[in-house]
Amino acid sequence: MSSVPPEQVNSQYKGMSSMFNQQNPASASSSKPAGDDSKPPLPKGVVLDKDGKPCRTCTSVASWRALTKQADLKNENSTPTSSTSKTTIPTAGLAAAATPSPSETPSDCPPDVEELGRSTWTLLHSMAATYPEKADAEHQANMSGFLKFFSKLYPCWVCADDFRAWMAHPSGRNQPKLGSRKEFGWWMCEAHNEVNRKLGKKEFDCRLWEERWRTGWKDGRCD
Repeated sequence: MSSVPPEQVNSQYKGMSSMFNQQNPASASSSKPAGDDSKPPLPKGVVLDKDGKPCRTCTSVASWRALTKQADLKNENSTPTSSTSKTTIPTAGLAAAATPSPSETPSDCPPDVEELGRSTWTLLHSMAATYPEKADAEHQANMSGFLKFFSKLYPCWVCADDFRAWMAHPSGRNQPKLGSRKEFGWWMCEAHNEVNRKLGKKEFDCRLWEERWRTGWKDGRCD
């Protein structure tokens, strides 16, 4: 799985042409409604859940912390210091809070969209690596069912929707290949590379997927 590209977080959801094209109808807007100067824009990269609230598992830790900081500044700005006066936080302070900065979270905190994605790809590739060399009908049905429900229940809902739409491409080219370990592992690698291309990351050479996820590298570094 993957993080949500910031440039797509605020666009309208008009269908997905490729995997993880997270164009979210409930995403945070980077601009204020006309005539509304009371609310600062939500931090770049914040994705809203279907109930309209910020989705932690759909948002990077940097954007989440910027959102938290923005809320803290807003609370400070609205807290009276006396019966007749209030603390004033400059608008520039809220604007600065809306700009995410790289950060890390302790290991015992809820995962952000990036950590969740890394962990999920580890699971999926490992499942492919331990898939039967030749899968019988029952094993293929079980894996097909897993992928079907996985694409509906994945915690980042925009990612789940996108993965499901990618697999359902009208041409049928993205349907899971489940006949053998070799073809399933290659299919999983291609699915991951679709995300890499979308995020501008380097693609993985799928000819090496078994060394990476099943046997270990030939140079012995994994032994």
